[in-house]
Amino acid sequence: MSKPETTVATNFLRPIVQADLDSGKHASIVTRFPPEPNGYLHIGHAKSICLNFGLAKEFGGVCNLRFDDTNPAKEDQEYIDAIKSDVQWLGFQWAGEERYASDYFDQLHAWAIHLIEAGKAYVCDLTPEQAREYRGSLTEPGQNSPFRERSVSENLDLFARMKAGEFPDGARALRAKIDMASPNMNLRDPILYRIRHAHHHQTGDKWCIYPSYDFTHGQSDAIEGITHSICTLEFEDHRPLYEWFLDNLPVPAKPRQYEFARLNLNYTITSKRKLKQLVDEKHVSGWDDPRMSTLSGFRRRGYTPASIRNFCDMIGVNRAGGVVDIGMLEFAIREDLDANAARAMCVLKPLKVVITNYPEGQVENLELPRHPKQDMGVRVLPFSREIYIDASDFEEAPPAGFKRLIPGGEVRLRGSYVIRADEAVKDEQDNIVELRCSYDENTLGRNPEGRKVKGVIHWVPAAESVECEVRLYDRLFRSANPEKDEEGGSFLDNINPGSLVVLTGCRVEPSLANVAPEERFQFEREGYFVADLKDSQPGKPVFNRTVTLRDSWGQ
Repeated sequence: MSKPETTVATNFLRPIVQADLDSGKHASIVTRFPPEPNGYLHIGHAKSICLNFGLAKEFGGVCNLRFDDTNPAKEDQEYIDAIKSDVQWLGFQWAGEERYASDYFDQLHAWAIHLIEAGKAYVCDLTPEQAREYRGSLTEPGQNSPFRERSVSENLDLFARMKAGEFPDGARALRAKIDMASPNMNLRDPILYRIRHAHHHQTGDKWCIYPSYDFTHGQSDAIEGITHSICTLEFEDHRPLYEWFLDNLPVPAKPRQYEFARLNLNYTITSKRKLKQLVDEKHVSGWDDPRMSTLSGFRRRGYTPASIRNFCDMIGVNRAGGVVDIGMLEFAIREDLDANAARAMCVLKPLKVVITNYPEGQVENLELPRHPKQDMGVRVLPFSREIYIDASDFEEAPPAGFKRLIPGGEVRLRGSYVIRADEAVKDEQDNIVELRCSYDENTLGRNPEGRKVKGVIHWVPAAESVECEVRLYDRLFRSANPEKDEEGGSFLDNINPGSLVVLTGCRVEPSLANVAPEERFQFEREGYFVADLKDSQPGKPVFNRTVTLRDSWGQ
């Protein structure tokens, strides 16, 4: 993939907002981020968060956080807490307290009665299956419900009895009376209220009827004085209904809805239903599994808020759909961590090296910079007779182009001396268990005389290094389009069996013994890593691979 442009991409909403302010249509702007609390936020939500909060900040307005909590059967306080945490982690703060659509249930109920009294809503007794039949199709008009012409008084009575809990779930629904022949399916007498005898996380057992999302959304925007109601393109066909409610109710304001293209990322699933399935069926360890597309997962994997905000800037905001290459997101985090992550060395598969000509008992404390370009200070690395290198850095029969350690060959230890491999010690199964090497004492900080050493490898001291666990994460799905399995299976058949490799017994340099959770590092030649948010403990660090380094070894 070619290097992406880092300039901020087009946002078609900026000139619209600017024109509304310049014309005096709005004195200031008010946006909102309105998640449903039925799952954790994913990377697609990050685009909406950055858009709504970003526009408000750019134009001196405010952005509300409002939970559209109209379906208590699928909602949970855990999701509310996670959503609030994710928004703040991304670097944004909503205006005032968080809001809930359920805060407006009394007003919505009063407006439903207003529509009944105006002859624009009725109680319908059709079953869900019958209602689907009456609704028609994209090519066939719908049919009026046989209950459409009930009197106002009968509708008011039935609606009151629905609210009082007289009827079981699904027995009746309140519907708007619009146009069953409309080419827009959303205008074919949509449901305003359903009967659901469900406990609500905010209102308790006060209600056994709940408003539909479509009936709730625009009126909530109006109550809050939202000036620009921004949503994804799948709601474009809902806009006429959004406006019908605003035109037929005594609302305090009339927001305008704008639609933008949602974020579609290859190798990624963002359906909350499918993400929940991954969690419930234990294909992953939880909503914050570092392989998940949730913001909690990206955070635990080591992505930074800045990298995600920069990614959202790079892809821009427009009305054209399409699929974004996940390489752009990986570019954003590499660019951030390259500039800001401290350097360190970690040996994933330790192979002991004894430097036979180094004095026994001698220790040199070598100082290495924590970053080659930033002033982050230094870290101290003890160098003595015994060290660890990675087993992959020694080959008895090296492939072509191998520039690391071979029998009789030399390499430089990063920030230290040049060593030569003299002998490989093997066990009874012919496995190499130790290398005997010698060092050139005149090569600390300078090249050896009369010869050129090409290879540089990483290492850690044997005695002082810290044992750690390293989790190598890769993409959760094998296919760029996980929804389409080549053999006709489900998205679950596309799960990458190598998406997580857990390595124990790894060794990291001593400066990382008491690393804090979420500290990020570039481990030389291995990639960018983060101390796990949950499992990393003082003296027992656990590191998650955020992303690999650029593949430059073969260049």
